[in-house]
Amino acid sequence: MRKILLLLLVALSTITALGQNSGIIKGRVYNLKNNEPIPFVNIVIWGTNIGTVSDFEGEFIFTGLQPGFAEVSASSIGFKPYVSPELRVTNAATTNLDIGMEETSIAIQEVTVRGSAFRKSEESPVSLQRIGISEIEKAPGANRDISKVIQSFPGVSSSASFRNDVIVRGGGPNENRFYLDGVEIPTINHFSTQGSSGGPVGIINVDFVREVNFYSGAFPANKGNALSSILDFRLVDGNRDRLKVKGILGASDLGITLDGPISERTTFIVSARRSYLQFLFNIIGLPFLPTYNDLQFKVKTRIDSKNEIVFLGLGALDQFKLNTGIKNPTEDQQFLLKTLPINEQWNYTVGVVYKHYRANGTDTWVVSRSFLNNTAYKYNNNDNNSYKILDYSSTEAENKLRYEYDRQTLSGIKINAGALGEYVDYSNQTYRLIASGNGSGVDDYNRTLTYLKWGLFGQVTKSVWDDKLSLSLGLRSDANSYSTEMNNLLRQISPRFSASYSLTDNWVLNFNTGRYYMQPSNTSLGFADQNGTLVNKANGLKYIASNHLVAGVEYNPNDASKITAEAFYKTYSNYPFSLSDSVAISSKGADFGTFGDEALRSIGKGRSYGLELLYRTKNLMGINAIIAYTLVWSEVHKTDKNLESTGGYNPTAWDNRNLITLTATREFRKGWEVGVRWRYLGGAPYTPYDLERSALVDVWDTQNRPYLNYGKFNTLRYKAFHQLDVRIDKSYFFKKWSLNCYLDIQNLYNFKSEQQSNYLSAGVNASDPTRYNLKEIPSDGSGTVLPTIGIIVEF
Repeated sequence: MRKILLLLLVALSTITALGQNSGIIKGRVYNLKNNEPIPFVNIVIWGTNIGTVSDFEGEFIFTGLQPGFAEVSASSIGFKPYVSPELRVTNAATTNLDIGMEETSIAIQEVTVRGSAFRKSEESPVSLQRIGISEIEKAPGANRDISKVIQSFPGVSSSASFRNDVIVRGGGPNENRFYLDGVEIPTINHFSTQGSSGGPVGIINVDFVREVNFYSGAFPANKGNALSSILDFRLVDGNRDRLKVKGILGASDLGITLDGPISERTTFIVSARRSYLQFLFNIIGLPFLPTYNDLQFKVKTRIDSKNEIVFLGLGALDQFKLNTGIKNPTEDQQFLLKTLPINEQWNYTVGVVYKHYRANGTDTWVVSRSFLNNTAYKYNNNDNNSYKILDYSSTEAENKLRYEYDRQTLSGIKINAGALGEYVDYSNQTYRLIASGNGSGVDDYNRTLTYLKWGLFGQVTKSVWDDKLSLSLGLRSDANSYSTEMNNLLRQISPRFSASYSLTDNWVLNFNTGRYYMQPSNTSLGFADQNGTLVNKANGLKYIASNHLVAGVEYNPNDASKITAEAFYKTYSNYPFSLSDSVAISSKGADFGTFGDEALRSIGKGRSYGLELLYRTKNLMGINAIIAYTLVWSEVHKTDKNLESTGGYNPTAWDNRNLITLTATREFRKGWEVGVRWRYLGGAPYTPYDLERSALVDVWDTQNRPYLNYGKFNTLRYKAFHQLDVRIDKSYFFKKWSLNCYLDIQNLYNFKSEQQSNYLSAGVNASDPTRYNLKEIPSDGSGTVLPTIGIIVEF
């Protein structure tokens, strides 16, 4: 057997050597303003001496490239230097790249190529990270999931559990927005929390992703309804030369991706994935059996040199069952079986993006539809002959239209302006037992809600003083027909201003300030009483407002590295405040089920502030490294029983204070790559249980779990959490196909994060039949070593 394995390894090494250096990159260079080709552009594989020049049609080609990841730089007189996002170069098929270059008003007599690996945005000079495909593909502990990848960057916290909640600069996971090639999508996770955004597994297939623009502030005016972050995914186009196939077998799912040409002017890329977690969980005896499926596609047609259209879509089907067949379940298993509902949800987003290039500008039309169907139910003790604790069914449909106009004037002023409209159709049929005081109550309603949304936006950007100073001023306003509190554009005016000044070639000062608005979720707007009255409409619910102030300094020691320091200060007002729990709901949202469907008033106030330090390099002795430190406070105003502010602050659930991330990956010879990531999260605040109230029979029977004591909101704090993740990749490149095998190990040293104990009912109290005896189930903590083995084949 050893001889056979040795011969196989020798054969693989030989075939690998034969297949090296046959990668191809080809594409075209065009003017961003009007899509006209740019001839005689100097194009170089960034970081090498391999170069070429575009022809009269702006086309270029590189051949004989070593497979792996590469970036391409371009320079030409009259245009700003450009460095592309990372490209995946293989022997399996040609890699296509379109380079859009921006005109400059500066007269350049002699061109010196100085393209940085970290491109900036004049509209968002601070709080923007561009994440390349290699950082997503090979990120340790992320398993090709973007929600986990961004945890390496400053300002990003996470829960110590296995969820993918995006928590940025002290804001809740409901405060984020996501875009695919300009099409807004409501969530990027399977088993998502309705009304929020988190979940345990990402939906987006990274084979579609060219790069991700991650905004933790300084949001451009054309992207709204966000208070904490925006993830803007830029997708690849299908292969133009021939059909390409990529198969993935992971520890929890398997998938396939196809891309290629449909015609001379049309390309496609499509993928499908299905999990087999339910079989693994059943074998090892876990009390829940999840199954997820997803489908993603993109079709692009270049109608002619002035018009192009893109059709894209993303869909998921998630099913969650209880493993009630477990024999002699442990107390931990009993707790989960008694409390977890049976849940199924499916969702999709489909969109069309049409671009028309004028002589001096671009028109962009975006039409999309997003739909979510979410159901859940729970019988007492999982007995179908008993009564229901929960019976929930809800749908959300959002139909959107957005128009944008981009233009750059002869004097170098960039203009982006547009308008949007949206039709929302929301339905909710809810029956659930709830605790009311020291007794029980019920939410029981069936309500349909339809309303319109509209908005206007514009942004003007100009560089002066030989491009040393960049200024950008934006204005946005949103409104809807839900209520008189929200239907006036003048009440939600959202100005923003950015400035960036280059002190030297290496030092830059950056600044941004703005006021941003976010509409409460449909689950909040559609919450009703038994008569069908919209409770929160009567309560005068408003748009949530947040003021941001960010200032920073950036040092670029070379083209492959940067060091930044940013200070931020955010204030919140009109935050939805829970009338049942007497706290702002900003600390909720990182749990399964639904978020925001309760009686609320817009009286919550809060703030978050801190400092972020980042060192990022593409080549530190061959190492791609990210070192990030964040010091953050996240707080809400204290409020008394009369809903009046009492002065002072309580920490939110996202008040981790200290966040440290060290990430490093390095390529070695013969296709080996090793990456490590170490994360440290300061202890998060938490609220203790109210065991006296929870032990009441009427209270306990509503959920079979203890209730929190909101009178002691976030008065306790967990110990700090830290985790080491390691990833090892081995790639084989053959003549016409490639093979990548990887081992990804999360939480290598098996650190256990602190958690509250769970409780079970141990029968009615003999001396007081209105109470249960509650049995504590001490928690050993959350976290375990989680190895993942994957195989990726591309041909």
